[in-house]
Amino acid sequence: MQSQGFSSLTDVIIVPGHAVVRLDRMQDIEHDNAWVLQPYQAGEARLYIEHVRAGVEQAHGAASSLLVFSGGATRVEAGPISEAQSYLAVAHRFAWWGRPDIASRTVTERYARDSFENLLFGICRFRECRGHLPRRVTVVGWAFKRRRFEMHREAIGFPRDRFTYMGVGDPPDREAALHGELRLAIEPFSRDPFGVRSPLADKRNMRNPFGARHDYAQTCPELRELLSSDRPLPPDRNPW
Repeated sequence: MQSQGFSSLTDVIIVPGHAVVRLDRMQDIEHDNAWVLQPYQAGEARLYIEHVRAGVEQAHGAASSLLVFSGGATRVEAGPISEAQSYLAVAHRFAWWGRPDIASRTVTERYARDSFENLLFGICRFRECRGHLPRRVTVVGWAFKRRRFEMHREAIGFPRDRFTYMGVGDPPDREAALHGELRLAIEPFSRDPFGVRSPLADKRNMRNPFGARHDYAQTCPELRELLSSDRPLPPDRNPW
């Protein structure tokens, strides 16, 4: 549903989520014990905060942009709290770093289960809010994931000259992250760009313990074919 408050916005800034915060431990938000983390995410909590802050600062410098925190309720231990809601809570906890006006043009996208869905579903949320597709897309995330998001951009056919990836830091063990990125993301997505087959589809299923389902095919009719496809569309059928 289009919001009148977003009527002047033409672009979208997407911040993909990586973990779910424990809302009862917000006072310790900069420490790992305030988050539900996988073992390989040790030491990353403070860096997620930097991603949120970078998204807010990017939106502050781009008055025509809608800020979208993207990520579903991926961890059963955390309950039905999404990564997107967690990042929004972080922004509130730090009072938007002195940019409170950004709150009025920020929304959450609560269904994405991986980076491909962060990009496509983040665009869907813009379409729901504005009634048309974005002019420009900016993604704010780990520096080492730049190549992966370029693959996703190419898979959905979004124009290169209208896409920006803003890399913000890397995990404490960058070498391990790069090794895992190649083995668990770059190689599988190169074979399966839409992530609809194993092992990528298995990961999506595991990261949806509460069985959430989006309705983007109905609310974003221009993207319906992309949302139901298992491969890139021919150029003449891209919606951009």
